[in-house]
Amino acid sequence: MLKIKLNTVLELAKAIKAIVDAKTTYTDWSDREDIKAELKMATLVKLAEFGYPPVTMEAVYKNVLEQAENFKRNR
Repeated sequence: MLKIKLNTVLELAKAIKAIVDAKTTYTDWSDREDIKAELKMATLVKLAEFGYPPVTMEAVYKNVLEQAENFKRNR
C-alpha cells in the first residue's frame, strides 16, 4: 500500500489543481484531445515526481479528468 504523509498529499493536490486550472482555460477543453493529452501528461509527470507508482497513475488521472469535467458541467 502506498504511504504518503498528509503534507505531501496536500502539496500534490495543490499541484494537480494548478495543472487542471492551467489546462482547462478554454471552454471547449473537454472536447479537445490535444488539451486532454497535455493534461494527462502533466498529471502523470507530477504523480511521478511525488513517487506514485506507474500502475496507479492511470486511475488517478482518470479520476482527475472526471472531476474536472464534472466541475465544468456544474459550474
